[in-house]
Amino acid sequence: MRKFTIAAIAVLSIAGSSAVYAQYHRPWMEHFHHVRMSPEDRAAFVDARIAAVHAGLKLNADQEKLWPPVESAVRDFAKLRIDRANARMNAGPPDRFEDPVARLRERAEDMGASSAALKKIADAADPLYKTLDDGQKRRLAALTRHR
Repeated sequence: MRKFTIAAIAVLSIAGSSAVYAQYHRPWMEHFHHVRMSPEDRAAFVDARIAAVHAGLKLNADQEKLWPPVESAVRDFAKLRIDRANARMNAGPPDRFEDPVARLRERAEDMGASSAALKKIADAADPLYKTLDDGQKRRLAALTRHR
């Protein structure tokens, strides 16, 4: 059950990054494939996705008190991902002769930051997840599932 909880929370956090994912993998976005999403678009999609998860859970008053830290942690993770996407968009084409060791170091730093952000989400979401009923857990899984 603990592994399921952590997996569900990780999925919730990834949902915050769905705006970036959606640009290339959502069927309804296929005709927009040639259009790059602006930072405002990415932020709007994150807001919409978080609002959808929140509304879909239909939290009771006690659970509602546990939501703000979860939302904050998810927003922090989404901001991290959006900032990276914006930096890649503004950087232009990669250098063909880029130093592979520098690339590995940069990737390791990115993974470390993502790891810390995901842990923050798991820590924030654990108390809330423990209070969810089976219906809320099913809705959470459905609302945070990627294709």
